[in-house]
Amino acid sequence: MPELRYRALILDVDGTMTDGGLYLDDNGAQAKRFDVTDGSGIKYFQRAGGVVAFLTGRSSKVVDLRAAELGVELVIQGALDKASALAELLKRMNIPANQAAYMGDDLPDLPAMRMCGYTMAPANAAVEVREAADFVTIAAAGHGAVREAVEHLLKSDGLWGRILSRYGLPDAAEGAR
Repeated sequence: MPELRYRALILDVDGTMTDGGLYLDDNGAQAKRFDVTDGSGIKYFQRAGGVVAFLTGRSSKVVDLRAAELGVELVIQGALDKASALAELLKRMNIPANQAAYMGDDLPDLPAMRMCGYTMAPANAAVEVREAADFVTIAAAGHGAVREAVEHLLKSDGLWGRILSRYGLPDAAEGAR
């Protein structure tokens, strides 16, 4: 039976899981828009046996709320040095960097991306990040890019059929044989 090649998925938040917009009300309360299909993608990765972590340079209660909704227990916020924060996350997960996939969108993500076995970026990431990524989504950040990236990982490892079968769908690869 196939296994995950990249056992950990590390996700930047702003500009990767969100469209990068910050919504502030008159009292200074912050809100972010998350795409539900990205949440589905995270759950699919977890069901395939993977561990998901959030690594973001900003700090927000909203990120903790979204992480709790998705069962993401590893969250580092306010990370000015994402490479050091990533090393800490990997140590906590007991997963080597070459078995981690990272998805980010901007220059502060590059040092962490260089450490990982596989890197991804949303379609609207900074040019330098897209050029450094192993895979660039068609979808924009906050609009299904994470879902697309997870499906790509699971298909690459021959695990997408396992997800489809949960919903009574045949594995497209098996149907093509």
